[in-house]
Amino acid sequence: MTKLNIFRLFLILVLSYLGDRVNGRINFKGVDEKLKQLNKPAVKTIQSEDGDIIDCVDIYKQPAFDHPALKNHVIQMKPSFKLKEEKLGTTSLSSKLVVSQTWQKSGSCPDGTVPIRRIQRNDLLRAKSIGRFGRKPEEIVSISNTTNLKDGLYPSNNTTDVALPTIVNRSAANLVTLGYNYIGAKGDINVWNPNVAADDEFTTAQIWLKAGPGDNFESLETGWTKDSYKSTGCFDLTCSGFVHTNPQVALGAAIEPVSSELGNQYHVTLGVYMDPQTSNWWLKFGADVPIGYWPAGSLMFYLKHSSTLVEWGGQVYSTNVKKRPHTKTAMGSGQFASGLYGNACFIQNPNIVDFSMALKYPQWVGTWADDYYCYTAYNYQKGYGTLPVFYFGGPGQNRNCP
Repeated sequence: MTKLNIFRLFLILVLSYLGDRVNGRINFKGVDEKLKQLNKPAVKTIQSEDGDIIDCVDIYKQPAFDHPALKNHVIQMKPSFKLKEEKLGTTSLSSKLVVSQTWQKSGSCPDGTVPIRRIQRNDLLRAKSIGRFGRKPEEIVSISNTTNLKDGLYPSNNTTDVALPTIVNRSAANLVTLGYNYIGAKGDINVWNPNVAADDEFTTAQIWLKAGPGDNFESLETGWTKDSYKSTGCFDLTCSGFVHTNPQVALGAAIEPVSSELGNQYHVTLGVYMDPQTSNWWLKFGADVPIGYWPAGSLMFYLKHSSTLVEWGGQVYSTNVKKRPHTKTAMGSGQFASGLYGNACFIQNPNIVDFSMALKYPQWVGTWADDYYCYTAYNYQKGYGTLPVFYFGGPGQNRNCP
């Protein structure tokens, strides 16, 4: 079974680990020490039919508290806020078919525990570096002074030039809003099974909330990723810092089913919101179900107050983007955004939250694709009186993207 990891959760943190090779050979002692560090003692263990092992770990012994800034942290068991939702003529494209996690068919975790996918020896041995396992590939940021965003709220040929950070070895196709203080964002993200061309590459469909200067920003991110569990890491609880509170959802576990061309379209609803009482950023899943939070006061600087940039869309990581030969790793469904419903991947209801504590469509949005012949972005509005649906994706290498 092909694995799709449901949540990609991380902060820009600097962590250090032991080296993993001695004189060019694998240090198996280092592997075992790393496994002991990563996997916490289980109250209960669940064997999933897809091969994953889910450990039900005491909520007070989860990896979050390996972070030195959280040694004396008091867990916030649930958010203190409720959101209003503005209905602005959004049209439902599908019958709202939702995904579930494969492991849930095999058991459940008791209250007072959180489900964590066990890292196994083969996971570490497949990684390029055990020392970097559990961390995103290094992000080298460059700043463009004239990134051209196409105005995307209504059909328009207008463009706006803004300075946006671009990351080396990444290609993105995004819907962007900026210019205000945002304390939340959500979206209904269409789920597909795109091609990944190499073990050290990945592709995502996700939401970003960012703050800070372009070359030193902080980012909260959530979505689904296809990466074969090889070497990307930090899409789950492998990195300390995120406080998990829900016993029913395992971050990084496989989800099913996935959408098919002109067939059923499945989605996952995800949102990230700041609690105005604690400044913790909560991750919510589906129908307003809290999963856990990032403790802003302990781990963040720029995001302690709000986000100033929100993006929805896709990203491909490869050392072969924006060059020839281009990677064949796909984004979204693997079809260009112009394919629309049933062909291209979409995000419906891309909403933001400001200090009114109401979910709403952004006042202004723009679209951006930095590798346009390989992956595209299109904010499609069927007609006035309905809000646009954002489509994105592409196959990667093709005749126009050699």
